[in-house]
Amino acid sequence: MMSFKVLAACGSLASAAVLNPRQATTTSGTSTASATEPWYYQTSPELFAGPTVTGLIAPFLAQTNPAPWGAEASFVANAPLETNLPIKGNTNDQSIFQLHGHLSSYFPNPIGFGSNEYPVPPGTNISAVHLLHRHGSRYPTGTASVPIFGSKIHNLTLNGTANWSGELSFLNTWRYNLGAEILVARGRQELFDSGVLFYYNYGALYNTSTKIIARTTTQDRMLKSAEYFMAGFFGLEYSRNVSLVPIIEQDFFNMNCNNSNNYLSTGGNNASLIWENIYLAKATKRLKALAGGYNWTLADTYNAQSICPYEEVAFGYSQWCDLFTYEEWQGFEYTIDLQFNGNNGFGSPTGRAVGIGYVEELYARLQGHLPNVPPGTTQINTTMVNSTATFPLNQTMYLDFSHDTNIMSIITAFGLKQFAQPLPPTGPPADQQLIVSHTTPFAARMVWEIIHAPQPVKATRPTSANAAASDYYTNGTATTYIHLTISQRTVPLYKSYPQCEERDDGWCELSTILEIWGGLLDQARYDYSCNGMYSPQPAGNITNGVPVSKRDLGLTFGSGLEFHENSDRWVM
Repeated sequence: MMSFKVLAACGSLASAAVLNPRQATTTSGTSTASATEPWYYQTSPELFAGPTVTGLIAPFLAQTNPAPWGAEASFVANAPLETNLPIKGNTNDQSIFQLHGHLSSYFPNPIGFGSNEYPVPPGTNISAVHLLHRHGSRYPTGTASVPIFGSKIHNLTLNGTANWSGELSFLNTWRYNLGAEILVARGRQELFDSGVLFYYNYGALYNTSTKIIARTTTQDRMLKSAEYFMAGFFGLEYSRNVSLVPIIEQDFFNMNCNNSNNYLSTGGNNASLIWENIYLAKATKRLKALAGGYNWTLADTYNAQSICPYEEVAFGYSQWCDLFTYEEWQGFEYTIDLQFNGNNGFGSPTGRAVGIGYVEELYARLQGHLPNVPPGTTQINTTMVNSTATFPLNQTMYLDFSHDTNIMSIITAFGLKQFAQPLPPTGPPADQQLIVSHTTPFAARMVWEIIHAPQPVKATRPTSANAAASDYYTNGTATTYIHLTISQRTVPLYKSYPQCEERDDGWCELSTILEIWGGLLDQARYDYSCNGMYSPQPAGNITNGVPVSKRDLGLTFGSGLEFHENSDRWVM
């Protein structure tokens, strides 16, 4: 999948007021009668609209909410509409639709990342927010194994090769009816709902006197996802408030990381196949007995599992889902974790390289200037970031849209080593940190908040039992913090960055973060990772998102040699 890089920024809050789309001048997103249609089809301009008075202030729940969900607060998150199925072995009532990895319809991370959730202390202000958002639920990729498998099953039924029985008897009348790649209705809802939620959390950050710039790509599901989000936040007339900049998502239009698209970055697939042979052995045997004259294989079993989440988000129900036990769905989730870790994350030789462009853009914005990186060191679209017309530096809210694999690589390029835990292909490790359905499900969102405090905030916040205690230390000056959430839960930055103070709110001082990020470009080793010649590695050998060097492997060739990290070679 082609990678792209997006904008991010920090700015000052100016003239923030209630959101009123009618303050701008252009129109979009409404139905207007054409010259050949009668007047009674006209919806814009609005005739006899009645009172249209907006409120006096915009919501700012991210700053004003006294009870964010966490250890000491009750919270019922918005959840997708799902069909309950009697899944064998499910004793804890967890939905199997939250075990579908990147194919899970959006849900907030239910267990968090190891940090408490706290309100913003009185007197502290969120000054800017940077959103990186995945597209919504969609049909499968047209050339992927799922549509190929679906067509094969239908043809086997038509030509009489297979005589389906038992739990597979539904295949005698089933046919593959999914589309390809575009958003399904649930995907449209996910992005609209996300836009509404983002408005309630950060609406007061929008400066109503300006028209902000947001970025997406030209791929249909990407463009539509951005538009549905904007409609949720601004209303149908969103084009009065925001200009969308779609980057061309097509081969040869933007710089690609070559090795991310070849066998060198398929370690996750290889590890997943090992695990599939373990957790699907019983299921394959079970389904093969119901396939009549057809030789049902392990690959068929995995493809059968993969159809379930796609049909669920497309049709609301899939007969493929209840073919598997709860334990087998847990196994399916882990295959996705293995794939993303080894193909796009810390277990991939190109994990950091693919994501480093966004990191450098955010790094530049937080310092108030355009990105200035050497040629050939990132995938940044230099045409789009060389001007404030397409890379603004004065916004307080930045909205960017990307793909799941890119977001995983961005997590890696940021060096969020909490998610770098090696994943054995023989089964999940204890206290597994990288769970893809918790980080990059459909409509996933990564949010960076910039927070200004009048003096240092305590590393251990007062509890509700000690509500009268101050959130601040008695000594110190104004301090700026950065706060990261993924899937609406705080990521404790100190777990990835030892330089950050260990805080139970997960924040880190912005000055410390900028010092850390200043070294991330070199760590990504972009040119060598993307274009170098190196050997593929077994699962577990790569743990830092860059190729394993000879030094990492402990290979030496005698005295008189010096290892050069930049070229990954031993020289005299």
